[in-house]
Amino acid sequence: MEDENTPHVQTKFFTKQAQYSVPDTPFSVPVSAGVEELTSLINGLLTGDEPQKEDTEVIKFDFLVHEEFLRKPLNEFLDQKDISSETVLEIEYLEHHPAPQPENSLLHDDWVSCLQGYSKYVISGCYDNTIRLWSTEGEEIMTIPAHSGPVKTVQWITQDPDDKAPIFMSGSHDQTIHIWQWNIEKKEVDCIVTCRGHTESVDCLAVDAENERFCSGSWDKMLKIWSSASTAEEDTADDSNTTAPKKKKKTDHIVPTRVPILTLSGHKEAVSSACWLNSAEVCTASWDNTLRFWDINRASEKSQLQGPKAFFNISYSALNGTIVAGGSDRFVRLYDPRSNDGAVVKSVFSSHKLWIAGVAWSSTNENHFISGSHDSLVKLWDKRSPKAPLYDMAGHEDKILAVDWSLPELMMSSGADNSIKIYSYSETKQKIGDS
Repeated sequence: MEDENTPHVQTKFFTKQAQYSVPDTPFSVPVSAGVEELTSLINGLLTGDEPQKEDTEVIKFDFLVHEEFLRKPLNEFLDQKDISSETVLEIEYLEHHPAPQPENSLLHDDWVSCLQGYSKYVISGCYDNTIRLWSTEGEEIMTIPAHSGPVKTVQWITQDPDDKAPIFMSGSHDQTIHIWQWNIEKKEVDCIVTCRGHTESVDCLAVDAENERFCSGSWDKMLKIWSSASTAEEDTADDSNTTAPKKKKKTDHIVPTRVPILTLSGHKEAVSSACWLNSAEVCTASWDNTLRFWDINRASEKSQLQGPKAFFNISYSALNGTIVAGGSDRFVRLYDPRSNDGAVVKSVFSSHKLWIAGVAWSSTNENHFISGSHDSLVKLWDKRSPKAPLYDMAGHEDKILAVDWSLPELMMSSGADNSIKIYSYSETKQKIGDS
């Protein structure tokens, strides 16, 4: 039995998951209690006076105290945060998130620099100058000899999962961007447009929400805006010797060339990543240690944020309006571009040991994102717990070069071990005793 002299703390529990709500009254909890004891308390409150049966479902919970996950006994947490045990402590609880499960490993012939999911498919870009199409089940559908240099970035333009002829694009070290159309039923891929304008490697692509325009960033320090239409009046015939393959064509065809709508300069080093915040604003990340925000309608830079080191990758969440960024240190930083209190860096996530090559928000959970690093680990984070990730996902045998979370149920990463790793993500509850 518990010693009557054990110090207690008054706590009030609340949850945003209505099915697990308990009475909104203070409870006296031993100050030495940790996650396991609090979980037992909540489960007891949920079952009430009913006798415990052997097959009674016992739900795992996590607990947020002062917007941080509890990972130690309450007394240690309160001491660390200098919080008095005399106050009523408000604790939010939520279902413990199940661990991601490894699903597939997709093998390539060289470094896999980029990838993105769409519907039941995955597209990847490789240092052997090819693009590969895969099913999410792990079947290799097609290899496309796409460019005359390493493929550095790929992006789906089509967003309709039922489209039988989706369109995607690729950017390369060869300075070009190719727009492709894939006829799924005929198993044919054709290059329908070549975009020319950059004078160095094209390292990032992003499509706006309306699928009308896309942006590109390059080692030439420029951000360029383009039409993403499959055909455009301003396109001109290009009879130069492009690297676009002619897949299953009986006669040669001339691939039209497209030029940018807009070119924006300002970065002092390579533009490594870009994302659309809305239809008129793009955020770019650069090796010059800055994030810059661009007004596309006015063709001008709106503002910039100075970072500590070079940025490699950013991801914007439409669900919470914030940006996570990783780069040439071992920290992920969360920025709120709307902040007016002078503190745009809202959190710093520390756990990786080497450079962070990729970050990606969940499209369905406003609190979750992943990061991939040269330390060969993918980490699943909750933005409310910056000091420790929810899970580490091992599997890569060399540095990670990119991550993707375009498909809500699949987290993916690619790297210098010539592979893509796929992990399943589930929001379903986890019972005590589950792995």
